[in-house]
Amino acid sequence: MTTASNCEVVAALGHLIAQRIGEPRYDLFFTGKTKFTWNDGQLIVGVPNRFVQEWLENTFAEDIRQAAQQFLGRAVHVIFTIDPQLFQMARQKEAAVAPSFQPRNKNDPPASSLRREGEDLATDFQKTVRTARHWRQLRDFVVGPGNRMAHASALSVVEHPGQGVNPLVLHGGVGTGKTHLLEGIYAGLRQRYPAFQVRFVRAEEFTQRFIQAMRSGKIGSFRRFYRDCDALLLDDLDFLSRKKATQEEFLYTFDAMIAQNRQIVVTCACHPKLADTFSPELTDRLLGGPVCSLLPPELETRKGILRLKAVLAGTHLPEDVVDYLASHLDGHVRELEGALHSIRHFSRVANRPIDLALAREAVADLLRHSVRVLEVEDVHRAVCRALGLDEKSLRSKDRSWAVSHPRMIAMFLARKHTRATYAEIGKYFGGRIHSTVVAAEKKVRTWLDEDSECTFARHRWRVREIVERIEREMLR
Repeated sequence: MTTASNCEVVAALGHLIAQRIGEPRYDLFFTGKTKFTWNDGQLIVGVPNRFVQEWLENTFAEDIRQAAQQFLGRAVHVIFTIDPQLFQMARQKEAAVAPSFQPRNKNDPPASSLRREGEDLATDFQKTVRTARHWRQLRDFVVGPGNRMAHASALSVVEHPGQGVNPLVLHGGVGTGKTHLLEGIYAGLRQRYPAFQVRFVRAEEFTQRFIQAMRSGKIGSFRRFYRDCDALLLDDLDFLSRKKATQEEFLYTFDAMIAQNRQIVVTCACHPKLADTFSPELTDRLLGGPVCSLLPPELETRKGILRLKAVLAGTHLPEDVVDYLASHLDGHVRELEGALHSIRHFSRVANRPIDLALAREAVADLLRHSVRVLEVEDVHRAVCRALGLDEKSLRSKDRSWAVSHPRMIAMFLARKHTRATYAEIGKYFGGRIHSTVVAAEKKVRTWLDEDSECTFARHRWRVREIVERIEREMLR
């Protein structure tokens, strides 16, 4: 083929591969990190090092082959190899970002003379933090069944801020990725719309600034700072719980921005309907746009997270190690990251390559403390906490819908998450017989399959949302 046709093949392949695996993943793993070459009927994929070679080959080889076959109309042999130019570029990049330590000169002024007092120091510190902060990207967020809608909504905000998906509420337990998505929205908006004024703030900081503005008589400046921006991203809205004055101020800010089609995104621990500490007015405003849940990652998502984190860290993680970690750690993302850091550290200290035996040694202590066997009582308490019920009610003879529906949910989850038999579950929940528990399990499964709604805690809810909330309570 000529040089021109070679370029056409490469360009077409890039487009087709991106269509198959998604633009964010293609940008993360291929753009600037691989080099495609069409040579004598073979497609050569150049990579910077062996770790990336093995990971890309195991993860995307079939997608690349199918993309090439789609374009050329015949089967294509794909070869992965280390490209010298990419190798040197990677080494130069590593050297450029490597930390350096310079000893303090004895003639340097003492630390005390470098300090400054008052609000100027706090202001400079905040500027420094914002400048130095590494913002996570939407493209390196691992998408799975439990977070797909939240991720799609975040992408929609970046593409069309202030339109449609406004406000956007992201809710979920610890380590499910809420802050990652919020940071990704911030980074995406700053990159796509450089002239935008985007405010990323934790609810705690919003509260502190509000109090300071009230005390110093600068409430006008405070309001202009937040209400005149193009997008306000507020993390951990739960911090405003029972802070009546701050909630009211945020409510006014909320109304002012929505009236001008300015984007608002907030994160919180639970669905606004279940947040009893929010004012009715604030809850009503939050329900004016999409409310997306993020669930703890299931098995395949945990595997994807581990593979991604390993590649980003330049670590070769064999597939049997990925399977082992994902199967034994069912907690949040930070737990998976902690396990990966432990394995990398153990490998360096022991001067041994990472394999399954080393991984078992490195995370043995972590697994001992993370593995938890749930009992029926744990499920019972989680249901009562999530729905605000008295713990005696589910074990009583009460057959009203306000009690019987939550009781059926509890029986279903007890079968799903514990080793208890039907008879043991029935005995626990008020001495009911085996067939009652079987019927409750079937009923809840039908609700989930049909995406039905029921009344819980005086509100009409999708059963799926209630089950997800209770399962998050069980993981606390």
